Amino acid sequence: MALIDTRPAGNGIAAQVARARAQAAARWQALGERERLAAASVGIALGLLLAWSLLVAPAWRTLHTAPAELERLDVQLQQMQAQAQEARLLSAAPAVPPAQAQAALTASIQHLGPAARLNLAGDRATVTLDGIAPEQLQAWLGEVRSAARARPVEAQLTRGPKGYSGSLVLALGGA
Repeated sequence: MALIDTRPAGNGIAAQVARARAQAAARWQALGERERLAAASVGIALGLLLAWSLLVAPAWRTLHTAPAELERLDVQLQQMQAQAQEARLLSAAPAVPPAQAQAALTASIQHLGPAARLNLAGDRATVTLDGIAPEQLQAWLGEVRSAARARPVEAQLTRGPKGYSGSLVLALGGA
């Protein structure tokens, strides 16, 4: 009957770990009482710091910021629901005849003043803007969307010191 040698090989990883463990135990025993107490205190302090950094601090930070994040997400959800309701209302609204849509678009361009030019071509309108304030552009787009039932299909805008400049292509009459 042959016996199987279960001892770790002389140069295996398990043997190296066993040697390192033995050396550490020997050094620990060689330390004086004060040195052992100091080393244990430093080890405990490092362990507590590591536990705080990896386990407690992230959870604490999440608990601290969660209410504000939930409030922000709630406001965002309400805005999205309002926009969805507005989209449902606009899609349910009857189509505006092309002549009436063009008249409403022409009237809305006059509110923007000389900084906007309108070019009508069939069911498309191209509006060229030169220095329109963001609030003014937003209000104008809302007016065009509700009065003329026009929707932007292409926008090439750049923001400069005087506001937005560029062109917008609008589809008229629910196209």
